[in-house]
Amino acid sequence: MSEFAKLDMRSVYTETLIELAKEDERIVIVEADLMKATGTVPFSQAFPDRAFNVGVAEANMAGVAAGLSSVGKIPFAATFTAFAGRKTYDQFFISGNYSYQNVKLVGTDPGVSAAFNGGTHMSFEDGGLMRNIPKLVVFEPSDNVSCRALVKQSAKYQGCTYMRLHRKGGQALYPENETFEFGKGKVLRDGTDVTLVATGFLMVPQALEAAKELEKSGISAAVIDMHTIKPIDRDLIVQYAKKTGAFVTCENHQVVNFLGSAVAEVLAEEHPALLRRIGIQDEFGEVATQEYLMERFGLTSPNIVKAAQEVVARKKGA
Repeated sequence: MSEFAKLDMRSVYTETLIELAKEDERIVIVEADLMKATGTVPFSQAFPDRAFNVGVAEANMAGVAAGLSSVGKIPFAATFTAFAGRKTYDQFFISGNYSYQNVKLVGTDPGVSAAFNGGTHMSFEDGGLMRNIPKLVVFEPSDNVSCRALVKQSAKYQGCTYMRLHRKGGQALYPENETFEFGKGKVLRDGTDVTLVATGFLMVPQALEAAKELEKSGISAAVIDMHTIKPIDRDLIVQYAKKTGAFVTCENHQVVNFLGSAVAEVLAEEHPALLRRIGIQDEFGEVATQEYLMERFGLTSPNIVKAAQEVVARKKGA
């Protein structure tokens, strides 16, 4: 594993912002008393006049970020996903998106990665909330390479974005020179029997592992990293609907109104195919280790394998 792959994803986020800020004085950060948790202390040290800590006031953070955007800045505003989704929503919706500003909202510790912070801080719904906002780009990097590339995309994009950022731990699923584009999924593995569509740091590796296990039983599984949930890559979904006719979506989020729903909508409207959704099934979070929670909520490769086997069997039966 390269040294870059060993970095916490939050460190990649901060290093990328520092790199961008050296070239563009409009880049600023806004935090709600969580700079240490987000990992942005190095940015505040490098650019003390471009780092704003508004205290434990997430709604105000969104308003301040919108105000900074209105005077030409490019603000990256970060907090835990539970706060980014629920506490900032009205201000981010009205002051940021409705007002056509350029706010880059970041939710850290998505889903079960909140672990010991427990149910109150464990957001399974933030992506769905954000997906309802008109024009908003919603994305979730799967590794350090995609994180760096998509943060740069976000900075260049004229308009609001929302990123779900896995905070602790790092990995590299892509070569370091890989390029990414909002709204264009990445095919990590081709296949002909079933398509595994996954998003995020936790679920893309689980889908890749599931594909390897499925191969042992003679099932050819394609794996797509759908890093952008909105706009979703409709063309790629239709391409694989025609190719495999069966899908399993994999998300560290409620199966309602995020990846599973987005894929289902495309299939229903463009090219019907069988679908199973791996994700949180209408439940609240709880206190535990991340590993336990992945088992508890069925977010592991064996669950993906079982769902894929079932949907392939249904396809053959039909």
